[in-house]
Amino acid sequence: MNIVVCVKQVMDTEALIELGDDGNVLTEGRTQIIDPYGEFAVERAVQLKEQLGGEVTVLCYGDDGCTSAIRHALAMGADKAVLVEDDSWRAVDAAQCAEVLAASLKDMGADVIMGGWTSGDTASAQVMGRISAILGIPFANMVTSLEATDSGVKASCEVDDGFEVCEYQLPVVIGAQQGLAEPRYPSVRDVMQARRKPIERKAAEVSAQAAIEVVGRELKGARSGGRIVEGETVADAVAETARLLRSEAKVL
Repeated sequence: MNIVVCVKQVMDTEALIELGDDGNVLTEGRTQIIDPYGEFAVERAVQLKEQLGGEVTVLCYGDDGCTSAIRHALAMGADKAVLVEDDSWRAVDAAQCAEVLAASLKDMGADVIMGGWTSGDTASAQVMGRISAILGIPFANMVTSLEATDSGVKASCEVDDGFEVCEYQLPVVIGAQQGLAEPRYPSVRDVMQARRKPIERKAAEVSAQAAIEVVGRELKGARSGGRIVEGETVADAVAETARLLRSEAKVL
């Protein structure tokens, strides 16, 4: 089975987010990691390769700084990597990103195309679905379980209040959700071997017009501390809590 996993490098999800004077998120000096949802996809892809044979290729759209995310995926067990280079990749929206990735995927002969159903930075949740539409192949989203069948794959997809299990013929696009697989911790040997694996590089060609223009960003205000509601009796405390929810929180 030939599997291609789309990965993205994002700022550490535990890092403090700050905005510059231009309204953009400051990334310089911040720890960069592989996007967690993409990491779930890499792990399941490697597991399927170990079970069925075949090859796992990671595909990343970014600049030279994104090689750390690629190397991490290679250390997890991916066989090859392709970096579609664009120094302006952070300014590209989901529609343009999907176009760039789809252009590379057309020539890769993938049976299964995987990636995070969303990302830990922009959280647009659009790229994998757009790739599916561009390539004209089925899309399974928010996948928490993926198994191979005689004719393709069977995926369990998270939906409102439950799960939907579907079978797909190949090729298929998979949007990975948390729970699809528990990412492994690469050994020192795996990390060293990943450093020696070549990364194919190609220039990005962005022709699609941006579908979204970001006109500004602002951070949420700091959370205020909690409040202890007191009363002479439990009934008094409950009544005061209800009053506060009605008059201040506006939820009743």
